[in-house]
Amino acid sequence: MNEFVVEVKPSARRTNGAVGAAVVRRGTRRRFGTRADAESWAASLSGGNEPRVWIRLADPRDDSAVDGYLVGRRGRVSLDGAYDKRRRRLRGGTESEQSGFDRF
Repeated sequence: MNEFVVEVKPSARRTNGAVGAAVVRRGTRRRFGTRADAESWAASLSGGNEPRVWIRLADPRDDSAVDGYLVGRRGRVSLDGAYDKRRRRLRGGTESEQSGFDRF
């Protein structure tokens, strides 16, 4: 029987709490009948408020016994006002001075 083996990468565990719970229950490797089944599983983990995870095919030169990896990526952290001040200063803006705590 032909099966599709997926290994969970640490990036997916850090990104999505449901992935971490699945690893605790059943380990870091999963076997599926097809790639479509694996992608359906990844989509089910990404449901609700959980960040997106997906199946990435293993590189053909990869010597491991897996066909794909479950991976994830954290979203970009929104930058606070310090970045905006620097950008204004580089563009020649006049509002680049930092204010003290008295403003708050």
